[in-house]
Amino acid sequence: MGEYNKIGNRKKMLVAGLLFTLMFLVLLVRLCIMCINNEHYSQMADDLHERERKIKAPRGKILDRNGVVLADNKTVCTISVIHNQIEDPEKVIEVLSRELDLSEETVRKRVEKYSSMERVKSNVEKTIGDKIRNMDLAGVKVDEDYKRTYPYGSLASKVLGFTGGDNQGIIGLEVVYDKVLQGTPGLILTMTDAKGIELEDRGERRQEPIAGLNLVTSLDVNIQTYATQLAMQAMAAKEAERVSVLVMNPQNGEIYACVNVPEFDLNDPYRLSESEGAEGLTEKEKQDALNRMWRNGCINDTYEPGSTFKMITAAAGLEEGVITKDSPYYCSGYTVVDDRVIHCHKRTGHGSQDFVHCMMNSCNPALINVGLKLGVDTYYSYFEKFGLLQKTGIDLPGEATTIMHKKENMGNVELATVAFGQSFQITPIQLLTTASSLINGGRRVTPHFAVKTVDNDGNTKEEYEYPEQAGILSEETGALMREILEMVVSEGSGKNGKVEGYRVGGKTATSQTLPRSSGRYIASFVGFAPADDPQVIAMAIIHDPKGVYYGGTIAAPVIRQLYENILPYLLK
Repeated sequence: MGEYNKIGNRKKMLVAGLLFTLMFLVLLVRLCIMCINNEHYSQMADDLHERERKIKAPRGKILDRNGVVLADNKTVCTISVIHNQIEDPEKVIEVLSRELDLSEETVRKRVEKYSSMERVKSNVEKTIGDKIRNMDLAGVKVDEDYKRTYPYGSLASKVLGFTGGDNQGIIGLEVVYDKVLQGTPGLILTMTDAKGIELEDRGERRQEPIAGLNLVTSLDVNIQTYATQLAMQAMAAKEAERVSVLVMNPQNGEIYACVNVPEFDLNDPYRLSESEGAEGLTEKEKQDALNRMWRNGCINDTYEPGSTFKMITAAAGLEEGVITKDSPYYCSGYTVVDDRVIHCHKRTGHGSQDFVHCMMNSCNPALINVGLKLGVDTYYSYFEKFGLLQKTGIDLPGEATTIMHKKENMGNVELATVAFGQSFQITPIQLLTTASSLINGGRRVTPHFAVKTVDNDGNTKEEYEYPEQAGILSEETGALMREILEMVVSEGSGKNGKVEGYRVGGKTATSQTLPRSSGRYIASFVGFAPADDPQVIAMAIIHDPKGVYYGGTIAAPVIRQLYENILPYLLK
């Protein structure tokens, strides 16, 4: 029995020896591998204690068509604290609360928070950031950053848009072209020990940021500025609710100006205007008020166009051949459609007139007659052909769509009211785009702002292209429309839009907002020049003017004054 136990013990010792030898060999092999891959494992060890801080990239600038800077960057600082590196917390709290104009409680919460890095305040003026950096407070980091700045304040605010605290676009072109503008952030990499204390002898590594590309737009700061001044004057003179002005090249869709007054300060976009008022508002009410203030009425809102829409009805009637420019018509001051009496704006009537004079006089019954001759099916087909049931595709967010009767719900009365611009709603940009196709040879262009992107050396990186649809209208009908609309301005209801020395065509409108009993009107005018070869088309819309509210009286002069100033500049 004792001999048997001795043999068993020897076996156990042998097995234990073999296991020990095997473990030793495994450890030896791993050690050899670690020696061979020393750099790899060293890097892994470093990574465990490597802290990174992002460096924001300079956001690309937004430029007008002549290279004028509309959106730029300003160097600011971000102040952060690293808890484990702070040696004198009370001093840090005292300095940062004083220099950053923050409460001691706010700073203390950040200083005492156990985190790898805690941001105390961003968008700090560089002079203050430099002052804090020069104090050399342990655990306080000052990183240079960029803040968006807008040299022209409120100019084109609802087109350009603005950025948030993270420098990302919020509305307007800033959000549509955010990826192009934002660039690629860089990094600051520092080594720390196990406690999170930076190792001074290891220094830091930097990955430099890549600046965003600059966006060249079709906006013209001179035209935008003057159009804004005229809109503000009209708004003040007529005590209007708001005024919009659009200026576009009808040949390619480039927008030179897009005005929506009142505008807002791009450098302080969260401050409500006096008309909105921030007193006593809940957070939701305040946000709703801000959203209203930021809305671009030319793109995001619809309205009843009134008589400017007679251009579309006339073009369809001429193209389809149900009328000619010499077609006779007698206006008694009203017309009866089914059981509905629809009046002309001139209650005593215009008497006998040819179709050119029907347009010059903006005669409602005459255009109703054209719509009824076309019939629902044909008229609706032109609505679709002209692109009125689709969005224009403009490069701004939130474009509204046309609000129109469904074809199956459209009877004679609905057709009659649509024919002279009532009982449906459209956006200003849609109306101007459609009008452009009627005078440019029948091409449906895409209205747009972005032209190209360039780097900081001025090298073109990308040129934007936009869809265009030909064959909207024949050349013959287009030429006839230009001729008729020039007569409207030279001798008809649009004579207040006449510009000395230039051939201008256009159409006026005065529409009543719903409900009809409200006594609220919208005055507008669309004008283009030169009438024989249009290079610019513009419209002014005055919402709820007080006193005289006729488009030919108060909106046409806005475009006349605009053209008197910009036509010599544009057509030189």
